[in-house]
Amino acid sequence: MPGPYQIKPIGLVHSRFNTREEVINSRADNRVGEIEIFKEYKDGLSDLEGFSHIIVIFWMHKSSFRSLKVQPIYHPEKLRGVFATRHPDRPNPLGLTVVELLEKRECILRVKGIDMLDGTPVIDIKPYTRGDQRKTTRFGWLTHGDNVNNR
Repeated sequence: MPGPYQIKPIGLVHSRFNTREEVINSRADNRVGEIEIFKEYKDGLSDLEGFSHIIVIFWMHKSSFRSLKVQPIYHPEKLRGVFATRHPDRPNPLGLTVVELLEKRECILRVKGIDMLDGTPVIDIKPYTRGDQRKTTRFGWLTHGDNVNNR
C-alpha cells in the first residue's frame, strides 16, 4: 500500500560517535552509550529491565541513498545489492541493532554494543527474546570473507 507514512521518534541516542568512521573503527565491546526515551513514552519502558538485550529500531539520519548497489563497509572488494548488506545508505534509512541493556534509569537506557551516531532518532524498542534466536542460519556472500559473525 503506497504511503506516505508517518514515523515519530520515541527518543534519541547519546553516543560518542559523530561519524560513521568512528563507529567502524571502534571495538564493539567498548561501545557503551545511552538511549534517552522521551517523557511521553516513559510508561512504555515498564518491565524492560528484566531483559538482558533489546532490539533498537532507529532512523539513520545521516545516511544518503545513492544506489541499489553498494560497497559493504567491512568487505568493500565487490559491489553488492543494498538489501544483501547492512550498509547504512538505503532507500529507507531504517536501522536495527541488538544491544545489551546495562541499566534503566527513568527514561535513560544505558546500553552496550551501540553502533549508532550521537543524536540518532530512535523509532522503537523491543525486548530480545528466545523467539528471536535462530538455530539454522546462512550468511550468504559473507561466508567467504572475514568477520562473518561480526558484520
